[in-house]
Amino acid sequence: MKKPLIIIFLVLFFDQLIKIYIKTHFFLGQEVSLAGNGFLIHFTENNGMAYGMEFGGNFGKLFLSVFRIVAVGAIGWYLWSLSKQKEDKLYIVCIALIFAGAIGNIIDSAFYGILFSDSNYEIARFMPEEGGYSTFLHGKVVDMFYFPVIKGHFPAWFPFWGTEDFIFFRPVFNVADASISTGVAIIILYQRRFFKKKAADVLEEPTAADIVSHTEESK
Repeated sequence: MKKPLIIIFLVLFFDQLIKIYIKTHFFLGQEVSLAGNGFLIHFTENNGMAYGMEFGGNFGKLFLSVFRIVAVGAIGWYLWSLSKQKEDKLYIVCIALIFAGAIGNIIDSAFYGILFSDSNYEIARFMPEEGGYSTFLHGKVVDMFYFPVIKGHFPAWFPFWGTEDFIFFRPVFNVADASISTGVAIIILYQRRFFKKKAADVLEEPTAADIVSHTEESK
């Protein structure tokens, strides 16, 4: 369990360190170029899911926050059980990355509304005297990494988005989002390694009929 804990700590440390720095040094919408126009630090906040997706206003925000907490609890229990069963180490690392990323965004949703002032038109203040910009579980997730590597327009014949602007990669994200995506991507790439063994173990387990047959033979 030591390695997963280290991964979780490192992801949370860098995720929150960068978010707090951005929140207390940038106003909403401010951006800085780090590598031409292909890699920008662009401060934005979202009310919903990873990569800036939204989900149903204030009620949706509360539902999503509660759902995240329940999901993180389930993932945490699953991670603990995996470490006890001595499962594939890479698979455990993947679950740890997903777990850490989920916690990172939950911290924003749960506490940033209480801890910081609003970032519109000014740099946010930590623990303002007048109180934060929102209430518990209604905070906004801080995003900052933006990679608009390719820009152009969809051709006129393209369905639905013909002639509209095209940007790759459009979503703005954070360390927590990247951690979740990395964990999921590795699981997809190595799914045969992770789940073929599990399937083989299930097939090798004795069935009820096998147990009864073995019992009768031993009489």
